[in-house]
Amino acid sequence: MRLWHEVLIKKLPRSQLLGQHRECCALRGKGWGRKHSTVDYVFEYSPYMLYKYHLLVIDEMIKRGYKVTEDWLDKNYRGKSCAGYNDLMIMEVNSPIYKEHDDKYLEECIKNLEGKNLYINFQD
Repeated sequence: MRLWHEVLIKKLPRSQLLGQHRECCALRGKGWGRKHSTVDYVFEYSPYMLYKYHLLVIDEMIKRGYKVTEDWLDKNYRGKSCAGYNDLMIMEVNSPIYKEHDDKYLEECIKNLEGKNLYINFQD
């Protein structure tokens, strides 16, 4: 379970992009607050931040021609088996969305991908 550094989202191979969507769906739903060492930092923020991160993933999926359930575009939606938020407060979001997504984390993510024989081309 990992949220890729947001600058990588546009560069992720198909499998990792779709996997990231599934991760976001799980975290926004019943996975919210469930401890996992790689993503625990997410729970220190409002769920709205995860929603905004998920929108980056969804936008990239749409650009690539994938169909996305439109329910996920609603900030209060948490999946079919989880009650939605009543009215999640909208907040200002910086870039990167998560301060943990710094240069060190970007390098960690790149090395993780390279360990899977996936190499990101930043020249495009």
